[in-house]
Amino acid sequence: MAGHHRSTTIEPAMSRPANHQRGVALLIVLWTLALLALLGSQVLTTSRQDTEIAHNQLSNSSLEWAADGAVQQAIWHVLDVSSNHWNADGLVRAIWVGPTSVAVRIDSEADKVNPAIASPALLQALVLEVGADPVAAAGLATSIVQWRLGSGPVARRNATFLRYQRAGLDYAPSGGSMDSIDELGAVIGMTPDLLARLRPHLTLFTDADPPITTRDMIVARALALAGQLTVEASDAGEQSISVTADARGPFGGRFIRRVVVRINVFPRGDRYEILARERLAAGQP
Repeated sequence: MAGHHRSTTIEPAMSRPANHQRGVALLIVLWTLALLALLGSQVLTTSRQDTEIAHNQLSNSSLEWAADGAVQQAIWHVLDVSSNHWNADGLVRAIWVGPTSVAVRIDSEADKVNPAIASPALLQALVLEVGADPVAAAGLATSIVQWRLGSGPVARRNATFLRYQRAGLDYAPSGGSMDSIDELGAVIGMTPDLLARLRPHLTLFTDADPPITTRDMIVARALALAGQLTVEASDAGEQSISVTADARGPFGGRFIRRVVVRINVFPRGDRYEILARERLAAGQP
């Protein structure tokens, strides 16, 4: 029709590809930023973890130094003949080592039971006193005696090995001397919890059973139950003490050191001798 015009807009040929390219470029930028943010977060997390690990290691070392320092101070107090002398009486005392308070307990080894020489009756009574049932106590006492005697003759050796094999163990008692209380953990019937309950009442540094006058009430009850009412303590045992130092940090960290010391009663030579050192606990919560 005359006088009527239709207008038509023609889009440039390169417009759509250019828009597509800009969209791709924007997507690449966004993905790059996201990747950088993720990498930055990982670096920050790793840095925080490394800092926390370093802090924990430093804290653990500080607590260990504090516990060892407290043990040394406790030994000096035991050796002191003045009014500052400390007895091996089982009391808990506080020692400050720098900013750390350490709880220290000194015990006489003569008050404890030596599993390498104790009778089956005393061993059974002690296991009962720390909470085991009668059947488990009887079995464990027999196993401890068997452990220290070894397998013996061929018939007994075969029977012993078969017993351990049936329990899923690939070893049997050797009959050698006990080198540490930890060795009892290998005795058939022993559990980590039971050994932890027995440990404070055991020693390998005496040559006789404790007297009924022992300051360890668990041991005293076990002696009465076993009918062992010896009053006199061995002189050798009285010369040996154990010092337990429990150092705790402000944020729940803990380090426990236990040292067994033989006190030299002679006027010459070293005043004391370290017989054993144990780390009973360490770490952060």
